Amino acid sequence: MSDVLSQAEIDSLLSALDRGEVNAEEMLGTENEQRVRNYDFRRAMRFSKDHIRIISRIHEQFARLLSTNLAAQLRTIIQIQVESVDQVPYEEFVQSVPALTILEVLDFAPMEGHVVIEINPQIIFAMLDRVMGGVAKGPYRERELTEIEQSLLERTLGRMPEFLGEAWKTVERLEPSFVSLETNPQFLQLATSNETVLVVTLSARIGEATGLMNICIPHVTVEPIIPKLTTQYLYDVSKSRNSTGYGEQEMEAHLHQVDVDLQAELGAAELTVDEVLDLQVGDIIPLSNSIRDAITVTVDGIPTFTGQVGTRHKHYAVQIIQSVKGGGVNARKGEAVSGGN
Repeated sequence: MSDVLSQAEIDSLLSALDRGEVNAEEMLGTENEQRVRNYDFRRAMRFSKDHIRIISRIHEQFARLLSTNLAAQLRTIIQIQVESVDQVPYEEFVQSVPALTILEVLDFAPMEGHVVIEINPQIIFAMLDRVMGGVAKGPYRERELTEIEQSLLERTLGRMPEFLGEAWKTVERLEPSFVSLETNPQFLQLATSNETVLVVTLSARIGEATGLMNICIPHVTVEPIIPKLTTQYLYDVSKSRNSTGYGEQEMEAHLHQVDVDLQAELGAAELTVDEVLDLQVGDIIPLSNSIRDAITVTVDGIPTFTGQVGTRHKHYAVQIIQSVKGGGVNARKGEAVSGGN
């Protein structure tokens, strides 16, 4: 087909332009067109898509560890999942933080600098509600925490730095540790205003209460390990661990840190239904065991030890006498386990 238009074709195009049937810009050739893209120097992209994908996967593991731990502590269903991973200027993150929020500052050793986890007040008060025997219905009136509430919160979230380190260990062995609880992001000085930070947003549900958690990681903090945030690197590490059995050793070490429920059974009694119905405040029920008899100590409901009841440091305690055959747990004879009362 010829590139030269006839006079009739030219007249037809001009007529179409006059009627608005053809856009003049569409008729311009694009071969010599210069493509221009806006670039905001305040939003420098320091992390590639591959980096973002790996970091999202890391924090999915963190979410699983944290939700499992909180579910065991609070004895309710906890749902935590990663919603997004974005890179923004630090100033933008600070401006997005709502009033009366809770900011947990963590040291990210051996990396330089800190990481902060911002937790929505609705999630915080739902945790405290469950810790103090409530049902976590929400919504809650947002206010500043009392000193007692801060102490309870620090204990409830005490293992969060450990879980963050556990999730990151596929990339680098980190030892995050608690630094402080803050409420005003202006006082953090985590990075300069225009410094790029990663914001990992997680959604959380505790009972009927919902809210967001944001993990803010400055680029400068993780810059030394960015080259490891690639699929190829993780594949090589995984392959190396599988060949050496390193993964099994880590799993065994992790299992040794799992919490179990230990109970000392003081005794039992058999009553008829009539006797139960006649029970009143102040009645005394004799148990099957004498005060001098050994009692059974169970681990997650399984009879594991026999022990002797007593006190230690003003707490009720049980002294381990021996292991029950088939209990599957080793204990030192004479070791005392204190209760919470």
